[in-house]
Amino acid sequence: MPVPLEGTTANGLPRHRWFLPSAVIAELDPEAGGRRGRPRRTVRDWAVDLGAFFLAVLLAFAAGVSVEQSPHTSHQVMAMDVGLGALACLALWLRRRWPLGLAVAMLPLGLLSDSAGGASMIALFTVAVHRPFKYSAWIGAAQLAIIPLFYWIRPDHDIPYLVTVAVATLITTGVVGWGLFVRSKRQLMLSLRDRARRAETEAALRAEQAQRLAREAIAREMHDVLAHRLTLLSVHAGALEFRPDAPQEEIARAAGVIRESAHDALQDLREIIGVLRAGDSDDAGRPQPTLAALDALVAESREAGMKVVLDHRVSDASAVPASVGRTAYRIAQEGLTNARKHAPGAEVTVTVAGTPGDSLTVTVRNPEPPGAVPHVPGSGQGLIGLAERATLAGGRLEHGAGTDGGFRVHAWLPWPA
Repeated sequence: MPVPLEGTTANGLPRHRWFLPSAVIAELDPEAGGRRGRPRRTVRDWAVDLGAFFLAVLLAFAAGVSVEQSPHTSHQVMAMDVGLGALACLALWLRRRWPLGLAVAMLPLGLLSDSAGGASMIALFTVAVHRPFKYSAWIGAAQLAIIPLFYWIRPDHDIPYLVTVAVATLITTGVVGWGLFVRSKRQLMLSLRDRARRAETEAALRAEQAQRLAREAIAREMHDVLAHRLTLLSVHAGALEFRPDAPQEEIARAAGVIRESAHDALQDLREIIGVLRAGDSDDAGRPQPTLAALDALVAESREAGMKVVLDHRVSDASAVPASVGRTAYRIAQEGLTNARKHAPGAEVTVTVAGTPGDSLTVTVRNPEPPGAVPHVPGSGQGLIGLAERATLAGGRLEHGAGTDGGFRVHAWLPWPA
């Protein structure tokens, strides 16, 4: 969950929300509503409502004075006009709860009363702000249709008819346009906040995905590095367990291999931890083994008792790019580890060939094991990791059972000129 900025709540709202409209707060924070589900008025809402009420009263007073001074208006008509205007002004306090219903009710009031004109305009503005455009368009169209009829019934004897109709139409259109502008600003603010939320969510998902990919890469690296060492430990420890009467020279040699393998495994583990801390696998820890270290890898496997035939057809291993050489080394290492676990006693053939500008191929092949193979736990993650390594290097990896009952791992890697 994103950490709120200083001066804001967990929803991104300012802690001092008195200057925000309650409708905006209800959209941003639905839990901020009142007991009946309606947003509670903020200080800003009270100030706006009071201002709208006093403006409507002021316009009603001015219209009432104009009606009173007209010689063509009777006392009864003037009293009805003022009474309807006062009712319209008081009804404005309901504009936030029922904006559409109030605007519809204002249509006949505005037709019958000059004093209700200001309240009718404020109700129309409220619909434009709080309701979709289709509602404000219908109410505005009805208001515009009433204007010619109103001034035909109650003409202004000082101003021509067409001028009064044009001015009233302009005012009505301006009120609707102003309300739509305020609504668009609020919707823009809400859309920007939604976009910011989506951006935060996407950033968190990207960070989580990057973390997961990093963990998978670390797991593959630990498998490739440590599986070979631990297999050597297992082989020699098993030999000591099943041959306690072996000569002292063999026991000493096996103990030395166990010590060396444990030391190398510990060094590799420290290297991986160093990569995690440094964040760059190419610059942290010991140099990564490349194709030039393949001879040492085969020699180490032979010392562990494996029968390994190395067919190295690359004349200059140092000419192979470092990234390609590392991938080839890991493929050969994983192939030898799998052969040691699943085909003990079988002769393993490692073939490396290639030329610059063409490709580099690595093949690890072993026949069917000569005897029974004890069950060795494994999940196949090593081969999956090798396939991903080869794909990232621009190549491909194939593996499967051979025609002789053995197993074959073949990798093709690009070797730029």
